[in-house]
Amino acid sequence: MSMSSATDSDTAAPRAVGAPAASVWGDETELAAAAVALASRRISKSSDPKTTARPTSELLADAGQTVTPRGLGAAEALRVFEDVIAPATRAQDDPMNLAYIPAAPTRAALAFDAVVSSYNIFAGTWESGAGAIFAENQALAWLVQLLGWPETAGGCFVAGGTIGNLSALVAARQFARNQLGRHPVGQWRLACTTQAHSSVQAAAAVLDAEVVIVPENDQGQLTGEALRSALINSHDVFAVVVSAGTTNAGIIDDLAGIADVCERFGVWMHVDGAYGGAALAAPSVRPLFDGIERADSFIVDPHKWLFATYDCCALLYRQPELARAAHAQRAGYLDAIDREVWNPWDYGVHLTRRARGLPFWFSLAVHGTNRYTAAIEQTLATTRDVVDGIRSIPQLRVLVEPTLSVVLFERQGWDDAAYRRWSRRLALEGQILCIPTLWKGRTVLRLAFVNPATEADHVLHVLAETTVDPTGSA
Repeated sequence: MSMSSATDSDTAAPRAVGAPAASVWGDETELAAAAVALASRRISKSSDPKTTARPTSELLADAGQTVTPRGLGAAEALRVFEDVIAPATRAQDDPMNLAYIPAAPTRAALAFDAVVSSYNIFAGTWESGAGAIFAENQALAWLVQLLGWPETAGGCFVAGGTIGNLSALVAARQFARNQLGRHPVGQWRLACTTQAHSSVQAAAAVLDAEVVIVPENDQGQLTGEALRSALINSHDVFAVVVSAGTTNAGIIDDLAGIADVCERFGVWMHVDGAYGGAALAAPSVRPLFDGIERADSFIVDPHKWLFATYDCCALLYRQPELARAAHAQRAGYLDAIDREVWNPWDYGVHLTRRARGLPFWFSLAVHGTNRYTAAIEQTLATTRDVVDGIRSIPQLRVLVEPTLSVVLFERQGWDDAAYRRWSRRLALEGQILCIPTLWKGRTVLRLAFVNPATEADHVLHVLAETTVDPTGSA
């Protein structure tokens, strides 16, 4: 190439993004702008509480066959998504969505999730995602502080509580195997109560471990005394799964008593705080978590009560080197990886991963931890106000004094069918999403508060006005 041609090239207008691939995909510049505009519209407006699942036949009739040899084109594909696909999903962030454990991401988290996707960062290794991992680790460090763990503690973000629990238990089993020096004669065992999340049973099945069910007390808690009795009678228990806010009722187990027993028997203590762990940031309830500083591993889902987007579970280890011993993968094509830096794939059941903790980090960085504390305290106050209000509605009865932000109550005189009629009708009307659950063998109603935008007076008005009918029909 001549000097003059090189200079001409250097001063030429920059090529459009993706220009080398234009012969394959065409110019996608306008498509990208339209998609960003759609994301901006969604982030800036309130959700629609009436959106709901639809049958496949209806979706096919409205959307048609979307994957075709010649493609639909950008405008039509975006139209199908906005007009057909998105309205057939539930508005998880609606203030009156009080079912399961909903979500309440900040607009900062929503917007930055779109930014993270646009950068397409591989965040499995420090070599490829150092900046992103650095930021994620700062968010994790805040959680480590809340736990009262040493600064050397750490972990990574995984997809959700199921993978988080499984990953922690894999590390626990490897630690127990190393301590024992062999595999047990029979199966490994893990201990929990019937209140433990369903993912614990699933993890046990994957690990081919037997589950030792420990009886809970009258408040639904796992206690140190009950665990001690179970461990005396059950050998080869490699871990105890402790709840820091059960999904169904928000129950926090006897963390300090369990920690004493785990230390006495040399058993790994894993705390599932997928929902309730966020309340570590709330001074009003922080004493309920005393003893958690002695746990070996912990999870919390920022996409639940820490105002992040799906999917995001923080998985933490008090001694991360024990997790690396269980999870580090080795192969010829991985030999060049620097093992002395922080590689997130060394801490969970994964290799490929996106920087899913960045929207959480960005929201924390924008708003500060004080606002996070205020938001969680606000939802706790809303919970207390709703409980007080339910007690003044004659046909309703609170069943359990809430520990955190889950409320269990009943409409006296209703059977299972009445509960389900009422729930379905109000969901379709967009008034409230309140799904029945089982408590001590019977159907009851359940509310979960994680959104600081939820107003107690609004919730109580809906409950008072819609539960009068003895059949739940009107």
